[in-house]
Amino acid sequence: MELPIRNGSRNVTASLRRRARHCGFTLIELLIVMSIIVVLVSIALPLYQRSIIRAKETVLRSNLMSIRTTIDEYTYDKQKAPQSLQDLVQEGYMRQVPFDPMTGSNTTWRLVMEDAGQSVSQAEPGIFDIHSGSDKMGSDGTPYAEW
Repeated sequence: MELPIRNGSRNVTASLRRRARHCGFTLIELLIVMSIIVVLVSIALPLYQRSIIRAKETVLRSNLMSIRTTIDEYTYDKQKAPQSLQDLVQEGYMRQVPFDPMTGSNTTWRLVMEDAGQSVSQAEPGIFDIHSGSDKMGSDGTPYAEW
C-alpha cells in the first residue's frame, strides 16, 4: 500500500509559510536578550576596571620598592647618593628606569632629595626617596604621590 503524495503547489507553499513563521526570533525575545546582556555588562565592567587599577597599584608598589632598594644599594656602594635615576642605569644597578604605571612614563617620578647636612657625601646631596608622579588617589585613600 502506497501513501498518497501531494504534488500541488498549494500544499507546498502552505508548509513553507508555517516553517517561515517559526524561523527567527520575535522582537520581544530580542529585547529580552539584549536587556540581559546590558545588565551583565553593567555588572562586569566596573569589576574589570577595578581589577586593572589594582594591577597598576601592585606594579607601582613593586617598582617603588625596587627603585628604593637600588638607591640604597648605590648609596651604600658608592658612599654617596645618586644624583638622578639615570646614574643607577649608567652604573649598572638597573637596566632601565621603570615606568610609573599611573602616569605611563618613566620620567614623571617625584624625587626626594636628601638634606645636605644629613647626606652621606655632604658636598653632593642626592636622591633619598622616590614617589609616583600621579596626582590621583589610590584605592586605599592616600594619593599615589605619597606612596
